[in-house]
Amino acid sequence: MENAVALAKKYGADVEIVELGALLHDIAMPSNIGPREEHHIYGAKIAEELLTKYNYPQDKMERVKQCVLNHRGSKDLPRNTIEEEIIADADVIAHFDSIPALFSLAFKELSLSLNEGTEFVKKKLERDYNKLSDRTRNLLEERYSNIRKVLFNEQ
Repeated sequence: MENAVALAKKYGADVEIVELGALLHDIAMPSNIGPREEHHIYGAKIAEELLTKYNYPQDKMERVKQCVLNHRGSKDLPRNTIEEEIIADADVIAHFDSIPALFSLAFKELSLSLNEGTEFVKKKLERDYNKLSDRTRNLLEERYSNIRKVLFNEQ
């Protein structure tokens, strides 16, 4: 959420919509509702139920739902508003903030060898970086370059 709010302020987006979108974007992940690959679809439904329960304004609820629905980078979904773009970008930035978790996934969960696991993380970060909006990719260019230099000995 911190990354999303920072981007919202930098890009002049609606911070309230972005905060809620960031909080709710993966809400279906820990549930048993639907397959993980469709968590964005089920998450939008859960977000609607929650926001309706608290009498959140319908127009704002629709905007939050669209942020949840369109945050998945792997689905190449359209981002029709700056808030949707920010939620998708912040979701990617979270991977850059939790690189040890990616290595844990590679080695502990997937039981990959050292070379396979390292390549897995490298490719994941590369795919994520390329999913960013142009303006956020430009913001993270130096950070991504430093990660590649330090972790993967690239120039």
